[in-house]
Amino acid sequence: MFKRKKSRLTPTSKQEQPSNMKHAFRLFIQLLLNWKGKITLVFIVALLGSITYTIIPWIMGLAIDAVANLISTQSLSIENIEAVIMQPLIWLIIASAFSFLFSFVQERIMASVSEDAGTFLRKVITDKMTTLPLRFYDDVKVGEILSRVSVDIERVAEILVVGFNQFISSFFNIVIGLIVMTQIASSLTLLIFALIIFSGLVTYIISIKSQRSFLENFSSLADFNSLVEEYFTGNVILKSYNKQDHAMDAVITTNETHEKAHLKAMFLNYAIYPAVRFLNQLAFIASAVIGGYFAIRGSLSVGILQAYLQYVSQVSEPITEASFIINSFQAALASLERVYDITAIEDELEHDHETPKITHPKGDISFKNVSFGYGPDHLLMTDVTFDVKAKQTVAIVGPTGAGKTTLVNLLMRFYDINSGEISFDGIDTQTMTRTDVRNMFGMVLQDTWLFEGTVADNIAYGRKDASREAIIEAAKLAQSHDFIMQMPQGYDTIISSDAAIVSQGQQQLLTIARAALANPSVMILDEATSNIDTITEQKIQKALNALMENRTSFVIAHRLSTIRNADMILVMNKGNIIESGNHDTLLALGGIYADLYHSQFAIA
Repeated sequence: MFKRKKSRLTPTSKQEQPSNMKHAFRLFIQLLLNWKGKITLVFIVALLGSITYTIIPWIMGLAIDAVANLISTQSLSIENIEAVIMQPLIWLIIASAFSFLFSFVQERIMASVSEDAGTFLRKVITDKMTTLPLRFYDDVKVGEILSRVSVDIERVAEILVVGFNQFISSFFNIVIGLIVMTQIASSLTLLIFALIIFSGLVTYIISIKSQRSFLENFSSLADFNSLVEEYFTGNVILKSYNKQDHAMDAVITTNETHEKAHLKAMFLNYAIYPAVRFLNQLAFIASAVIGGYFAIRGSLSVGILQAYLQYVSQVSEPITEASFIINSFQAALASLERVYDITAIEDELEHDHETPKITHPKGDISFKNVSFGYGPDHLLMTDVTFDVKAKQTVAIVGPTGAGKTTLVNLLMRFYDINSGEISFDGIDTQTMTRTDVRNMFGMVLQDTWLFEGTVADNIAYGRKDASREAIIEAAKLAQSHDFIMQMPQGYDTIISSDAAIVSQGQQQLLTIARAALANPSVMILDEATSNIDTITEQKIQKALNALMENRTSFVIAHRLSTIRNADMILVMNKGNIIESGNHDTLLALGGIYADLYHSQFAIA
């Protein structure tokens, strides 16, 4: 294939804030509206929970004042103490029980919303993946897509169950706490609130520095892991060129860079946070000193002063933590924005009207003045024209990067052409749906792919209703039956592309069996025997000939020995067809094909 364009998506590790905050926040609200009933209930429960949480210090204050009154009137006795604290104690237990219940319900609902949101976003992405054009996968790295499906969605789900949940509770705790504090001592509350806001600003500044240091830490760790993986993968080459010392120096340097970044991040996370807590304690100390003065003057009772001090903590802690929550929330919004970046990409457009269908395809293929480029300003293929008759075998050869795979990708409408016409049995494939076009083709690629499942399921991937007898027949055609029967459970053995139970060559044979079972009208073999040894290749060549018999076939091959009997050979270079004809004609022509052939079969 030709050189691809750069990814249009922003790398995950480089962007911890949304590019458009309003748009990202709107996406977040739209996401929550999918569960507006549950979210409304969460707000109600959070409000009730904050009210009961605020009542607890007040009840304790009343109980303390009642006991203090007994002391001042010298009426202190077990009976009197029981009489004055029994009722507050009962109310305290009831309020605590309701506070626990409301908190539990809130956490449980948000945990459910979090899981539902993660599932919903993964379904949205999965559905989108089936409609995206192939060029999307050319432009974007697989790791980047997986990062959005896993890391970004997990971050959004986590902020729902932790950050957003905590934010709701903190908001109500702050509002209700400030209302009660203002009712107790308005002038003191203004001073305390000013100190708390100052602490919050300091926390916000530190949290920004902390976030940057963690980004540097993650970036340096990623560099270290990439370098180590690279050297482990190329270990044999390293030793063959005696570059062990160079590799060790590079690893040590990268490791030292990561160490410095990690120490900085840990310092800001663990050493600075106590300083922020100290600023909060200043507000608490100030309220205790001034409140104590009011108590001595008789403006406040001891019990109410105790309650006031608890309200200071109730208000100050959420304000300080809000800065960290805001940063996490921004990162989650950035993740959500990256997820929806994929959904905003234009789908493969299909016709919204009735399209022609070929009920009994013969396999006549025609390219007429076809031009194609990955961008409108740079055409890679111009004026490609050729005709293929039904049941003919067409070989496509040429140097690496000549456009061989691109040609068959256009044939299957993985890409749409810029101009010209590709017709199947006289019908322009651009007027047909992609599904109808691809149903007429079978493809065996150079890179094999088996999913985790049974051997039978992998062979029947293109024809789910196939009987076991048909599956076995296809396996025999692809010379796969014997080694399948040697597996532990035969056709019911669980395999995958990563499983060691099947070799690379055996995987290739299974993909050939898959194509044979699908029984398409046109077969495409893209270096189908590249991963098979010479002896095995000779054994299955007859099977491949049988596979291509009575159907139009396109064969991309570097081994010219496999295509000598092709009805037509197309020689490509720089995206265009420069020679065409059969084997003998092209040899007589003495052009590029002759040079390629003689370079492989030089006559002494």
